[in-house]
Formats: sequence, structure tokens, C-alpha cells
Amino acid sequence: MKNLLYFLILGSLITFTSCKKKGCTDDAATNYEADAKKDNGSCVYPNTNTNSGLQPISSSSNVEGYTILAKLPGIWNGPVTSPTPLGSFPEWIVDFRPISGAQISAKNELDSINDIFMSFFIVKYDNAYKVAFRNGGGFAGSVRNSYMIIDSVSENASQSFYRFSDPISGGNRVYTNVIFKQDSIIMTTYTNQFNTLSQPVIHMEWRANLRDQISTQDAINTFNYPQKQLVKDLSTTFNGLTDAVFYSAAADPYPESQQPYLGNTTVSISVTNPAVVDPSKKIALIITTQPLFTGFVFNPANLDTRSRYVFVDAASNVDFNFNYMHPGNYYINAIYDVNGDFSFTTGDYMNASFDIPFTLTELGNSNVNVPISFQIP
Repeated sequence: MKNLLYFLILGSLITFTSCKKKGCTDDAATNYEADAKKDNGSCVYPNTNTNSGLQPISSSSNVEGYTILAKLPGIWNGPVTSPTPLGSFPEWIVDFRPISGAQISAKNELDSINDIFMSFFIVKYDNAYKVAFRNGGGFAGSVRNSYMIIDSVSENASQSFYRFSDPISGGNRVYTNVIFKQDSIIMTTYTNQFNTLSQPVIHMEWRANLRDQISTQDAINTFNYPQKQLVKDLSTTFNGLTDAVFYSAAADPYPESQQPYLGNTTVSISVTNPAVVDPSKKIALIITTQPLFTGFVFNPANLDTRSRYVFVDAASNVDFNFNYMHPGNYYINAIYDVNGDFSFTTGDYMNASFDIPFTLTELGNSNVNVPISFQIP
């Protein structure tokens, strides 16, 4: 059990800054929508679900990159390498699940101002049906969402290759290669660093293995996923622009608030033991789709079912909102890291009732109370 937090560390991806306190923040990165509202003191990010009526595409129509949609579902886990100031880190966990018959998404966060939302979906562009890749989120108080559209596919018995590039400037500015080999994925992004270089260089590479497919099965069945359906018509979306990057929800052609099916979970943490909480320490929140404990026995294999997780600043009472979250059944555990070693060791504190269960429904809002009072012997 003592290595549980070690497996959760994201390394030096982003410096830990702040957590979501009670009430809505004014951060541009977290308050994506102007109509984000308070609900009993917790942030609620409304999902307008404008994507509910998808346009069917003939089964005989060609959709470039369509086969990638069937390869993505599941929880993936692996290291990231990057020469950027964000650095490399040993583990990045991504829970890809369908959110319609023709779209799949995943979201991760470290704290209230640093998160990433990825989505693949079918679009119409350049008089053809293609798969697009939307990638972005909040970065140190700023919002940035970029769109790339598939421009190359190569598939054989041993691997599948897909390339996505900026629909305006093409691969000269940014492109992402996605390679599947059996139960592994390699995602590599190249960029010219906003036109400061003559040609793109590697920005990051993620090499991951498929760890769990059970968690996504309900969504696959719900939508009979994947289907040939048009999610967004981007035929004229990028006219007059120099690149497909957007820095506000108002300008974004497909903001997170319009992503269908997803819900929100607010976790309320209360620390009653120890009596005094050190604000310089961290609390780890771990959400899994299978329980981590059988009685008092830790099940390390079920770490493969981690769906969402975050480190927040320690306090006696903390709220954190996991927005745009996949509907489903979950378990949550919280750990107050006393000695600051990011390791689950003797003397740390956690919830006495291990694996607190909760369920999130389609477009729903869940509230989960997690009291920390049990000191690990």
C-alpha cells in the first residue's frame, strides 16, 4: 500500500498551484463558460448538450480516419517525454470513452487552473468526412484549444498510423501522429512553437498501454459506438483565420459546454484527523471504476481503473469539481500526505470508509463527501 501515491504522481508536468475552494473561481482556465453557476456553494459547469441530434452518414460513405474511433476506448497509462519546460513524467492516465456514436473524449486535471480535454469526432471539412482531434484546456490561468484534422492514414496487420494537422497551416505549424500496436498507443505532437521555428520539432510523446476496457463498455453499448454520424460541420469554421487555435469559449467552435453526455462531480473533503492541517501539504483524490480495497487489503491491480485524479492544497475543508466527466459507477479515496513525500506511508491520513462509492448519470451532477480521519498505522 505504501506506494499508492507514487503511482499517482504526474512528475513535473505543471507546478502545483491551487485547489478549487468552495464557490466558483474567476480563473479563465476553470470558468470556461460565462454561465458557470454556484449550486450550494460548489462550482457547476453546465452542459448545454447541443450535440444531441447527430446527422447520419451513409454507411457506404468514406470517413477518413474512421477506424481510430474503435481503437481509442479504454483507460490508457504510460510515460510522457517532452523537451519543453513542462518536462517529462513517468505516468499519464487517460480514460477515453464514447460521448456519442461518433465522438470519444477524456479529461485530466492537476488543480483548478491546469487541465486538458481531448476529443476525437467526425466532422465535415474540405468537402469530405474526416475525423478531427480537439486538444486543449486550461494552462496556468489561460485557455487554449486547438483543432487538427486527419490528413494521413496507414493501416496494416501489425499497426495503424493516423496523422492530424492544423487545417489552415497544415503540418508546417503543428501535427500529431497516433500509432496503435496491439494494446499500445504512441501519440507524438510536433510544433514550430507558434511560428518561431522554420519547421516543427517534437513537443511531447506519450507511450501508453491499454489497462482497462470494462469501464467504457456501458458507453459503447449506449451509443452502439462507433457510428458514421456527423458531429460538426467545419467547412467554413476556419475561414479568415491563420490557425485553428482558440483562446476563449466564446470563440471556440465546439466548447466543452457543448460536449454531450458528460456530467460533473463535486467532491467535498473534510479533515477531522489530524486536528491541525498543514496548508503546505497535498491531498490526493483518486477516482477509480473498481474498488482499491477488499476490507483493509489493498488491491494494487485495480489502480489500472483510475479514471480521474488530482492533487489539491491541504485544508480542513476543500471542494473540488471534476467537470465534463463520464457517466458511470465510481469509487473515491482521498489521502492527506503528511510528510510530503508523495508516498502512501505510515502516518498519512485517509478516509476511514475505504472506496466511497458514487454514481454519475448522463448530464448529471453528483456530490460526494469524503471525510479524512483514519491514520495509516
